Amino acid sequence: MPRNRATASPLFVPRKATRTQQRVARAEFAKARTKARAAQAPSRRREHEGADPELQPSYPASGRPGPASARGGRLRLPKHRMTTAVAGGAYPFLAEAGLGAEGIFIGRDLHAEGSFCYDPFALYNSGRIEGFTNPNAILCGVIGMGKSALAKSIATRAIAHGYKIYVPSDPKGEWTGLAEALGGQTIALGPGLPGKLNPLDAPGRPTGVSEEDWTNEVRKRRLLLLASLAATVLKRDLLPMEHTGLDVALDLVVADAEATETVPLLGDIAHVLGNPERLDAALGDQAGGLGRAADDLAHAFRRLVHGDLSGMFDAPSTVAFDPAAPMLSIDLSRLGSSGDDTALVLAMTCASAWMEAALADPAGGRRWVIYDEAWRIMRHVGLLERMQQQFKLSRGLGIANLVILHRLSDLLSAGDAGSRGRVLAEGLLADCSTRIIYRQEPDQVQVSMSLLGLTGVEAQAIGALTRGRGLWKVAGLSFIVQHLLHPREKPLYDTDFRMTA
Repeated sequence: MPRNRATASPLFVPRKATRTQQRVARAEFAKARTKARAAQAPSRRREHEGADPELQPSYPASGRPGPASARGGRLRLPKHRMTTAVAGGAYPFLAEAGLGAEGIFIGRDLHAEGSFCYDPFALYNSGRIEGFTNPNAILCGVIGMGKSALAKSIATRAIAHGYKIYVPSDPKGEWTGLAEALGGQTIALGPGLPGKLNPLDAPGRPTGVSEEDWTNEVRKRRLLLLASLAATVLKRDLLPMEHTGLDVALDLVVADAEATETVPLLGDIAHVLGNPERLDAALGDQAGGLGRAADDLAHAFRRLVHGDLSGMFDAPSTVAFDPAAPMLSIDLSRLGSSGDDTALVLAMTCASAWMEAALADPAGGRRWVIYDEAWRIMRHVGLLERMQQQFKLSRGLGIANLVILHRLSDLLSAGDAGSRGRVLAEGLLADCSTRIIYRQEPDQVQVSMSLLGLTGVEAQAIGALTRGRGLWKVAGLSFIVQHLLHPREKPLYDTDFRMTA
């Protein structure tokens, strides 16, 4: 809206004024402005009269003169160069290379505002990400934030990519419905159930491995299993003579099984350990009272034969493993969830040993092995040793291990600092190139920062993540990812149905 000519400033120039008229108008405006400033100068001087001389500027009120005033020129800063790795550390979530579009669709990268896909096998084979040395992953988050839905989503979508899924221990039976829906296989173990597994079953010899080498490998696996079972029941490390007793008992049982063309059983191990004369006779002059030293072992294995686990692992296997099944889960929910979870841990140990027979098959393809409720494992050194071996051999076996925890401090429950259990638990974390952290309680943020080396921005993020949203640390890269579910997936992954029914 045009202003009134009477109230216009001295610089008002008619729209059709000539250039000469415009110059004259600008000159008159400049004179009027100079006259007004001159009239205001005395009042400004009076304002500063009486002020502390030391506080008066040494330069005119109009500002510092010369080039130092930074007026009328361009500010020139030196150029700075940095690598993408440095930029990614200085500006997390903003400057990173991404994982690409190859792999399993997970959801949406909230900072890049694009799709987020993940495939540990593809990342390892491509070599694009420096520091991605293994396909193992760890997933942790408080209850109700969606970590179980993420694990089941990865399993379901991995099958579409040609991978197979193994769940060696399902303490709550949550994977049974999913396995059945996908055409997989579930083996339920518990008192009174028909399913039986012999953990001493020998896996088939892989192609290219000599008979002698494979016999030694099978013996080593069986000894590791027996030592884990005994240490779990006795709740202590085995003594040297007890290890020798297991060696001798296993050799005697295997020799008897070969002579009768049967398979060795845990009951046979318990029987030989309970016969001290036979153990001493097997070692001859070197026995040194070995038979009596194995008394505790005999009572420990008796629990598997006549105790609360009898009938499940002391007989030949009644179920056959189908290597073509897309998913196999071991349902241990019938074993209960009392304060003493020794029975559950023993069953997990036996089931894991039995499943390793399938993992050793080089023609089995690439597979995911998912350890749900892994916080139970962290308190038992025997299980940690088995997991460590499987993590170390993941590349040779063609498997990707996924460990699911509630919080990272569960790793510290494996024992005191410097103990065997703590070293094994922290070693599992070091052997995971992928760390997925869902929301953590405030008292867990500092522990997460210490164990994962999180930045301040990342630590702040994991304390405020919403449901289905997690921090993905893939080697040196960081992402905030919103997990997305298809409507048909939600009822399969729902673990709160009893709360909402």
